[in-house]
Amino acid sequence: MTDTLTILGLESSCDDTGAAVVRHTPGAPPEILSNVIMGQDALHAAFGGVVPELAARAHVEKLDLAVEQALDAAGVGLDRIDAVAVTAGPGLIGGVLSGVMCAKGIAAGASLPLIGVNHLAGHALTPRLTDGLEFPYLMLLVSGGHCQFLLVNGPEKFTRLGGTIDDAPGEAFDKTARLLGLTQPGGPAVEAAAKSGDVKRFVFPRPMLDRPGCDLSFSGLKTAVLRTRDALVRDQGGLFAQDRADLCAGFQAAVADVLTEKTRRALTLYLESQPSHPALAVAGGVAANQYLRSALSELAEAHGVRFTAPPLALCTDNAAMIAWAGLERYRAGGRDDMTLAARPRWPLDTHSPALLGSGKKGPKS
Repeated sequence: MTDTLTILGLESSCDDTGAAVVRHTPGAPPEILSNVIMGQDALHAAFGGVVPELAARAHVEKLDLAVEQALDAAGVGLDRIDAVAVTAGPGLIGGVLSGVMCAKGIAAGASLPLIGVNHLAGHALTPRLTDGLEFPYLMLLVSGGHCQFLLVNGPEKFTRLGGTIDDAPGEAFDKTARLLGLTQPGGPAVEAAAKSGDVKRFVFPRPMLDRPGCDLSFSGLKTAVLRTRDALVRDQGGLFAQDRADLCAGFQAAVADVLTEKTRRALTLYLESQPSHPALAVAGGVAANQYLRSALSELAEAHGVRFTAPPLALCTDNAAMIAWAGLERYRAGGRDDMTLAARPRWPLDTHSPALLGSGKKGPKS
């Protein structure tokens, strides 16, 4: 297939309702014609985290509006769309189901092909949308519900080298923010506080660095922050602004150190295959963290490997990545029908054993 493709993408796996239109002509860079994201931060703020039922209801209310806005912003009608791509998992099942049903309705009403997309594949393929990376490349997918190292060999060919056995880094950031009385989402709040913190005041553990391989653990790190906070409150009668900043700086440094060392190990395994154009990419919500980006960039430079990270707007959940992943799958002959099911769990690497632990989006894929 060599013709230009224009794909409508829908995303609703957690708390962001998204719709986007992406166009691609072989031999030319992809175009994001529109990328509408309707967040739910205010809806969940009082609860300290995402409430699945509230998120699902909000998706139902916003999906059709997001699609309408995406089409208007792209300047196209459904008659110029070649297929509808939608996140079919993994994620909060109510939200995923809302998106799948909306996509089915659009596909049926407009007589368009339907493409179910793995949300994680959307993140993993983003470097091809933004930077035109060639297969194979090494991907660190690091977000609120998932963290894994992947060899990306094709649009649906992924090999997992390791991942988190408990909390994903994004969850650890969120929980740390709650422990310290910071706002949600926790990642940006912790990063902002850490900028004025002393990274050397509190030295937290670097979990699993004493074990071989690329698996990770962040649950104990969060517990270490909790115990340090409680000791401060006990010893000085409260927690002060500088304490919070120093705790955030120490926590962020520990996460970055673990991810950087485990990435180094994954990079070594990847380079053994002698890729013709070696590249390291990071994607997912935590990829927006500038401290982590800088550490990974330095690691890639030291190994003579190209480093890419998406623009900040494409790090968090968005429909442009779903439209692109759907476009790649469509070009490869992938199609779905009205039996497409919403899936709370959906591993990218179906040949590796499931990782232990549970996160926002269910047990690790």
